[in-house]
Amino acid sequence: MKRRRLIFLLLWILALVAVSFYGGAVSYGLFWGLTLVPVISLIYLILFFSQFKIYQEIQSRNIVCKQAMPYYFTLPNETFYSFAGLNVRMFSGFSYVTDIPENEEYELLPGDSHTYHTNLVCKYRGEYEVGVKEIVVTDFFRLFRMRYRIHGTIKALVYPRMIQKKELSSIKDIIDVSNLQSEIKKTETDVITRDYIPGDSLKYIHWKVSAREQKLKTRNLLGERKQGILLLYDTKRFSPKEEAYIPLESQILETVLALSYHFGEKGIPFTLLCGQNGVKKLEAEGISGLDYVYRETCQVRFDEREDGEALLARVVQERLHLHARSLIMVAHRVSDGLMRQLQEFAVEGLPVVLYLVTDEDAEKYIRQSNSRLKIVVLPVDGDLEELL
Repeated sequence: MKRRRLIFLLLWILALVAVSFYGGAVSYGLFWGLTLVPVISLIYLILFFSQFKIYQEIQSRNIVCKQAMPYYFTLPNETFYSFAGLNVRMFSGFSYVTDIPENEEYELLPGDSHTYHTNLVCKYRGEYEVGVKEIVVTDFFRLFRMRYRIHGTIKALVYPRMIQKKELSSIKDIIDVSNLQSEIKKTETDVITRDYIPGDSLKYIHWKVSAREQKLKTRNLLGERKQGILLLYDTKRFSPKEEAYIPLESQILETVLALSYHFGEKGIPFTLLCGQNGVKKLEAEGISGLDYVYRETCQVRFDEREDGEALLARVVQERLHLHARSLIMVAHRVSDGLMRQLQEFAVEGLPVVLYLVTDEDAEKYIRQSNSRLKIVVLPVDGDLEELL
């Protein structure tokens, strides 16, 4: 297009020179003809922007990630003049339209219309614009190109997937350790003590430690850690930009749901915890409880005020870890304080897995993995079916 403009400008200058030095009907006719060309092009574009319409529709605005949804758009020409050089541009950051020709230009005579039936696929959980974003229109002489921003775009409400994997290699070794612990009889005690809770058997009170600390202390029972798994995830929003937080939060939730399905299908009871202006707590056991877990997880809101360290502190405060056979956490960033908390759980004999959803270098934390504290890094756009 730049080349056309340069050629047109050169011709206009030559016509101006001819008028200035030679005159005559031909020179004046050529000059005024070339002068009117951009005027006519601009008038065409103004008429186009004032009268053009586009129709688009998806079968449902409620969509599940990575699932194709029927979608169509229609380009009508309801005017008395032709349209030339229409190029359709789609929203492509969070979604895409399948089987649509790239860079195809449409030309419509008066009364014509073009309808394209296809499918729309959303890549991330969230609420965002999908479908046609804008129309790029070029005038008949190919001198000007302008963008027509679509008014009243479609907003899709996209839900996370529940990846259904019966075996997860990323936690197999940790789960094996916790299973081994859960088989130990309740009569076998650990050297670690905890505060006495009303209802605990008096025969497990550690009298020497109780006397030293001036409060009742009872021995930890390894068998107490067989009830279920603590599954936590951090709901802190780290960026106000959609392109930063939508893919990240989607990956976190899909990781949580994949783990939930695995435990539900295996019949392993688990407690799901996250920060939601306080603590949101869900308990599930078996495949029948997954519908409830999915519905509640879809409603989770990420907020900059949430704090993963505070969530772990709440676990300690309510002694939830005392009756769990392992702890799994899904987070985006790991502070030194949060890492220390997880290491303390591991030292006390509770197997811990940290899923770190990030594209940043996490080598510092990966080096701290051991048989009781495993750190798994998940890229923000990584394929969970392979990584898990």
